[in-house]
Amino acid sequence: MSTNEKQQERKKEPLFKAHSLKVGDRVTDAAKLTLRETLWPLFLVTILYFLWGFAYGLLDTLNRHFQTTLHITRTRSSGLQGAYFGAYPLASLGYGNWVLRKYGYRATFILGLVLYGVGALLMWPAGLKRSFGGFCGATFIIGSGLGCLETAANPYMAVTGPPKYAELRINLAQAVQAVGTVVGPVLGSYVFFKDTGDSVDSLKTVQWVYLAIAIFVFVLAVVFFFSVIPEVTDLDMAQQMELTHADAIEDVNSQSFWRQYKVFFAAFAQFCYVGAQVAIASYFINYAIETRANTSSATGAKLLAGGQGSFAVGRFAGSFIMTYIRPRLVFLFYITMVVIFTAASITQRGNTGISMLFVALFFESVCFPTIVALGIRGIGRHTKRGSGWIVAGVVGGACIPPLTAKVADIHNNTALAMVVPTMFHVVALVYAACCNFVPRFRDVMDKVGDSEVGVAKATSSTDEKETAEEKEKASVEKA
Repeated sequence: MSTNEKQQERKKEPLFKAHSLKVGDRVTDAAKLTLRETLWPLFLVTILYFLWGFAYGLLDTLNRHFQTTLHITRTRSSGLQGAYFGAYPLASLGYGNWVLRKYGYRATFILGLVLYGVGALLMWPAGLKRSFGGFCGATFIIGSGLGCLETAANPYMAVTGPPKYAELRINLAQAVQAVGTVVGPVLGSYVFFKDTGDSVDSLKTVQWVYLAIAIFVFVLAVVFFFSVIPEVTDLDMAQQMELTHADAIEDVNSQSFWRQYKVFFAAFAQFCYVGAQVAIASYFINYAIETRANTSSATGAKLLAGGQGSFAVGRFAGSFIMTYIRPRLVFLFYITMVVIFTAASITQRGNTGISMLFVALFFESVCFPTIVALGIRGIGRHTKRGSGWIVAGVVGGACIPPLTAKVADIHNNTALAMVVPTMFHVVALVYAACCNFVPRFRDVMDKVGDSEVGVAKATSSTDEKETAEEKEKASVEKA
């Protein structure tokens, strides 16, 4: 069947129908889809980005309020981040990645949503018992679900459609995720703690919100079960490497996964970057209260919402810039600014210090999705496995915030503790420099980025052969 015939066949498929979750390892041509053909599946997946942005933003707000409501220290409150992000590598390297490679993207989305829903339901008994350990356990299950979703959603956004716009797609989707991180703190400030303050009564509101979340994600899981979305297999990615001619630079399809050193560097950069980002967001409210006079927890949550708003604006702005400038260059500039302004927040106080963190959050915006997109660029059939390792780097969010909290507790100074995320951001900056100045990194990225696959309807060699045969046959009949 020719490429044009396959495209016509895809257009005839309904949006919903009962079909098998198992895809198998075959060429589906999903990696060659045009922009229009990817609108529906990418819309569905973008909803997932909002869900985990909301969960993450809510987590940062709960972190501060649990310190007062449940009478725990800053170091112990970081257990929420430890549970949330500690679940990620188990999903991205374990069961989530296994389901992704064995069954496909749709099955992994459904698994992630079900786990998310179960974790949200468990928030109810945790609230009834006023148990911080119970909240951590429920958060761990939510993190497991989100780890599955992120293991599948990030590479799906990057590889479904024209490879030229991979970073643009994933950054736009992550911009929606950033909107979720704004809604979370706003909800915490205006719903959880507005009337009840830092009291046990506020936990009852938390229970009802998580119940609503559970119902929504279970419904969404059913929608994904019946939705017809394109699947991208390992063979599709190997084919994409050939179509973009990136295999002429480096034959990664024939190489072992363990020789994909760029992937492991990207995973380590992600570990350092995410850990630093989470540390800043987790203790932003503490920073505001300590450095800005007459700032309450509720006001701090509102300031955090403003900071996350800056983060969201940065993502939309970064996505726009990437339509004109290579993503690797945008990434290098953004992460450099992050290092500069995070370092400045260490010595500044009051509104000036908070402004430094606002600017740092703005420039943090494109870093996570761009590390994912650049990290899996040009690794062919290893894409699913490689994305699992890069997403596993999110476990930095469980490791670096406790270190930051410990420094803050020892010196009783959250501003001084910002030296910790600054140091880890520098490591991410080194990775960005390699993407721009080391040929082994840069050349393959640019080759894939310059590809016109999926941008314009290009006929394959099979189509050209069929067209030539048809012309020859017509000329014979005419003669």
